[in-house]
Amino acid sequence: MTPSTLSRVLADLRSDTVTTPTPEMREAMAQAAVGDDVYGEDPTVNQLQAEVARLTGHEAGLFMPSGTMTNQVAIALHTRRGEEVVCAEGSHIYEWELGMMATFSGVVPRFVPAPLGVPDPEGVRLAVRHSVHQSPTGMISLEDTHNKAGGTVIPLEVLAAVRTVADMEGLPLHLDGARVFNAAAAQNVPVSDITRHFDTVSVCLSKGLGAPVGSVLVGSAAAMKQAHRYRKMMGGGMRQAGVLAAAALVALRDGPDRLREDHRRTRQLAEALVEAGFDVNLAAVQTNIIYATLPDAAAQVARWAEQGVLASALGPDSVRFVLHHQVSDEALAEAIRVLTA
Repeated sequence: MTPSTLSRVLADLRSDTVTTPTPEMREAMAQAAVGDDVYGEDPTVNQLQAEVARLTGHEAGLFMPSGTMTNQVAIALHTRRGEEVVCAEGSHIYEWELGMMATFSGVVPRFVPAPLGVPDPEGVRLAVRHSVHQSPTGMISLEDTHNKAGGTVIPLEVLAAVRTVADMEGLPLHLDGARVFNAAAAQNVPVSDITRHFDTVSVCLSKGLGAPVGSVLVGSAAAMKQAHRYRKMMGGGMRQAGVLAAAALVALRDGPDRLREDHRRTRQLAEALVEAGFDVNLAAVQTNIIYATLPDAAAQVARWAEQGVLASALGPDSVRFVLHHQVSDEALAEAIRVLTA
């Protein structure tokens, strides 16, 4: 995207990562108390870690630059080289984390079918391997909401059933919860109703919640102590990171209450696109993401960009739209006008 294009944007629907810090975040950043976080001495980072752990029902947390890092640290925690990670097809840990599970941890995925991002617990059980003749299963990972399926939500009863499978098989269970607060908002439950089923959870603060940077991995205190080492190995020691944690604390305070409005606007856009003839599966539009199928996606996205509406072409015939708190009703109306013209 060229600077000239960005200067005349009506609505940026490429991702919920494009939001900029609010005035409240900037003020918190300016006033943040800081220390060296690699030594565990940054008070604002420590406050953020404790707050995310409390909200998710876990013992401890560890702040990292990205959700990719928190996911991959979790995989390193739970597996040994040569093992498999059972995960839903289309999982972010495989699709968009650049082969890191193989590069860093020496493990490979074993996919299970997941219609609308929801795996069948029995399918998860059948994917587990304990045979000496096959790569053994090291862990199970779920994604909620499931990005590639369209921001879809895993029902609470499915989470509980997969937890039962993990316990029966003696396996750790990890959640890629990049948008787990969206999942909680969609189901009108506390986020802990989701996260309590997991041994570790990756919580992204820079997507729907709107922080400028960062994710937190939560789990047991012992696991987070080991995770600290893996974070350091991956280059994730950020030193005086309290300036970032301060903005994340504001996002954690203010962000969850805005998510239902994001979801409402997403449904409004999806229905407008369908009415205009776009191929959109409305059953998959459950939170703040829409996927539309259309020919020559990249060229169409480029044409919209020239008119001030940004979207992401994620394949030759796939376009993704993501709503966030900096897309107002007025901006949404402009986007619908351009997209459906």
